[in-house]
Amino acid sequence: MSLGKANYVLRALLNKGFVKVQNFRSSSNKRSYAYLLTPEGVSAKAELTRQFLARKIDEYDALGLEIERLKAESRFLG
Repeated sequence: MSLGKANYVLRALLNKGFVKVQNFRSSSNKRSYAYLLTPEGVSAKAELTRQFLARKIDEYDALGLEIERLKAESRFLG
């Protein structure tokens, strides 16, 4: 999985509330974060999360195909 795809999916999980992020404020490395599953994400929504991830990955792939189609079309027109 590419970094872009992982970030896209992670942001979607954060927006849905299935994952929360916490900065280690006392850390000298300000890029350190903890990604924690919420109780809902761990238990009741495990299958929903799997389905959601599959949908998001398909959506990401479809966007990539659309971008490639538009690039090809612009080369053809221009």
